[in-house]
Order: sequence, then C-alpha cells, then structure tokens
Amino acid sequence: MSNILTVRGIVVGHGNIPEGLLDAVRRIAGDQSEGLTAISNSGLSVEDLKIKLDAVSGSDPTIMFTDLLVGSCGIAAAYSCRNTTERIVVSGVNLPMLLEFIFHRDLPLNELAERVADTGREAIRCSSADI
Repeated sequence: MSNILTVRGIVVGHGNIPEGLLDAVRRIAGDQSEGLTAISNSGLSVEDLKIKLDAVSGSDPTIMFTDLLVGSCGIAAAYSCRNTTERIVVSGVNLPMLLEFIFHRDLPLNELAERVADTGREAIRCSSADI
C-alpha cells in the first residue's frame, strides 16, 4: 500500500442519484471506485445530512459532489466545509467528473477539485440527432 494520501469523494444528492452514479462508476472503474461514498438526502434534515457528511469525511481531504448547489444537499455540504481547508464542494455532479476523480485521487485537493469541475463542464454538449 502506498503512503500517498488520496482524496475521499462523497456523492450527496436527492433520492437514488448518488447510488446510481456510484453504480455506474463501479461498472466502469471496478475496484478503483473504493474512494467514493454515496449519501442520499432521503429522510434527512440539512443538519442530519451535515452530521453524516462530517462523519464520512473525518479528517481526510474530501470533495463533496452535489447534484445541486442549493437545496438540502448543497447547503449541508457547504456547512460541512466551513472552518476547514480539507473539504471542497463541487456541484452539478456527472459521470465524467466522477471518473476523473477516481483516476486522479492522488492529486492535491484543490488541484483535483478544479480538474474534476473542468472535466464535468467539458463533458456537457448539445448534439444534433444526425451525428
């Protein structure tokens, strides 16, 4: 096992979105997906969600991938990131972003967060049906 500190990822979102995204990552990346955790907001208040995010993050550097910037998931993630430089929220989570995360978890937290956000933005395209 390497001594390199890797960044933890938490996908937090509404309903089954987090687990669905993790299922897709596992199907593509296999065992390399171990650094990601899915947390649904189902049945949780913002405070309960924040407590859960804090517990999963621990003291590890963590990127919290949220489906929406606002709403319970984004707010709980933002609260969880207060008063620490070891946690960052990246909103608008998508599959390309999570795959980029999985394959580059050994990068420094801030660099990795920018990289996954760039990848997520670049993956969004409009295409005509005749391509």
